[in-house]
Amino acid sequence: MSRQSASRSSVSQVELPLRLEQKKSGASDEVPDGVVHRVAGLFAGIGGVERGLARAGHEALFFCENDPGAMAVLEDRFSHVSLHDDIRTLKRVPDGTSLVVAGFPCQDLSQAGTTKGLAGARSGLVGEVFRLIEKHRTSWVLLENVPFMLQLGQGEAMHVITSRLEALGYRWAYRVVDSRAFGLPQRRRRVYLLASLEGDPRNVLFADEAGAQPEPLLNGHPVACGFYWTEGLRGLGWAVDAVPTLKGGSGIGIPSPPAIWMPDGSLVTPDIRDAERLQGFPANWTRTAETVVKKGARWKLVGNAVSVPAAVWIGRRMRKPGRLLDLPVMPMQGHRKWPTAAWNVGQGRHVVSISEWPMRRATPPLNEFLKYAVVPLSAKATGGFLERTRRAKLRFPHGFIHAVERHLATVSG
Repeated sequence: MSRQSASRSSVSQVELPLRLEQKKSGASDEVPDGVVHRVAGLFAGIGGVERGLARAGHEALFFCENDPGAMAVLEDRFSHVSLHDDIRTLKRVPDGTSLVVAGFPCQDLSQAGTTKGLAGARSGLVGEVFRLIEKHRTSWVLLENVPFMLQLGQGEAMHVITSRLEALGYRWAYRVVDSRAFGLPQRRRRVYLLASLEGDPRNVLFADEAGAQPEPLLNGHPVACGFYWTEGLRGLGWAVDAVPTLKGGSGIGIPSPPAIWMPDGSLVTPDIRDAERLQGFPANWTRTAETVVKKGARWKLVGNAVSVPAAVWIGRRMRKPGRLLDLPVMPMQGHRKWPTAAWNVGQGRHVVSISEWPMRRATPPLNEFLKYAVVPLSAKATGGFLERTRRAKLRFPHGFIHAVERHLATVSG
């Protein structure tokens, strides 16, 4: 059933402050002229896409979300926007909607999840998106998910989604984009699929290109390195001068922060407020969630969110489409091997050669980006991680295991 907060006493902390942000942040952040879309956010989470689109000048019209913590955040941050709590009972998106956005659940698509694909109970909810746009043919649709979707079931998930869009008359394009492109020290790769009945999505997704960026090298240990202490047997989620992808869950079944090997050799975990900033939100964006869920649940909310700057980039290009770059293109053969970028505009589906970096914003070193006090990785967490690494057949960076052993001795003493 539809619900509005009965106690929304404050002015929205999104729309009005955003206009002030735009004035203060310089010409590069000015909202371009062009079409303003009215947005219906499905599986809205904590509003990452919607906040980014709002910063680009678009208007949030409606949300659908059923997580209690996320709903509390939406009601606090978008107090004027109506909210529905179950996509399965939603009859239609509001009249006037021109853009439907959906970061549909990825639990059944990610490598950290059950990998059941679109047959999974949660990721299969994307079918509800198609039910809604069949009833209300919005001009544009934006879908977001994990890159593992491209290979899951030999590409069957992508084939199903794009075939449904084609059957409804949409032209589509998608591109894998890394959040590091926007100046965030978080290695976060996501698929952004944009479809339209009237425009060319290529002029949004393929008008900007900074070229593939080399991975930072670890020479000795002069920079902070992120990893997941919940792993250790098959991988680390390792990232140099960045944190690995913030996640809604972990290998041990709980929402958990990554660990960071600091330049001084210590092992720490970041504050949740810095995790919010690593996704492009202001610090304490999810604080309201603590009124209905435990504090630790904020890690799940942040880990499941869409990076705000990525949505700003897409939203700005939707206001002011660019010129399609001259890119190497070739026909797609079958649907079992989906590339990191493709489109169906013209005759058939085509593979596109383009990087995951539409731009390259200056990124501060990770240890300088962290604004709030870090917490030493606990003895229990360190010991469990170290035990797993001793059974693993992984190659670790020089000096890393020794640093873990030293840290364990420090926090155990």
